[in-house]
Amino acid sequence: MSEPASIPDLPVLISSAAVAARINEMAQTIAADYAGKALTLVGILKGAFVFLADLSRRLPLPLWIDFIEVSSYGAAASSSGAVKLVRDLSHDPAGRHILLVEDIVDTGLTMHYLYDMFRARGALSVEAAALLVRSGKRSGLPGLRYTGFELDTEAFVAGYGMDYSGLFRNIPDVVRLDEPSRFDSLR
Repeated sequence: MSEPASIPDLPVLISSAAVAARINEMAQTIAADYAGKALTLVGILKGAFVFLADLSRRLPLPLWIDFIEVSSYGAAASSSGAVKLVRDLSHDPAGRHILLVEDIVDTGLTMHYLYDMFRARGALSVEAAALLVRSGKRSGLPGLRYTGFELDTEAFVAGYGMDYSGLFRNIPDVVRLDEPSRFDSLR
């Protein structure tokens, strides 16, 4: 029997300690902004699940947690340009304060789609928290109020819930994949 594949040593862009510290800061701001209100966190699957878990545990607010899954990538490593709803919420967002929780804002397409969808469904408010935002993508995005880190690289990133073709979500740091296709044989 052959040895199981191990996680490769990849360049760390943002350490897990830096991520934790920034999430603490974001949670303090969110808690102050939503003081006295119940908040619904909507995790955008699959990449945001780790960020949502860590953020939710730091928010001293009454919370509902739900998930939605959309896709603009399919099996590709770049956006198709069209957003498809894969899995809808379990609860009606009407009359709720919604905080979308996203792992990374790349093109902003998903953010536009979800913001418009939740506003049309009668949410009281729709804001977003993104762990990572590509440089220059923040302006013009509706609801993107809370951001963790700005990425000044177009490199493919993984770890901390983010993946490459389903791999590397379990890496605790945010890492850079210089040649992601070299991992295709692991799938």
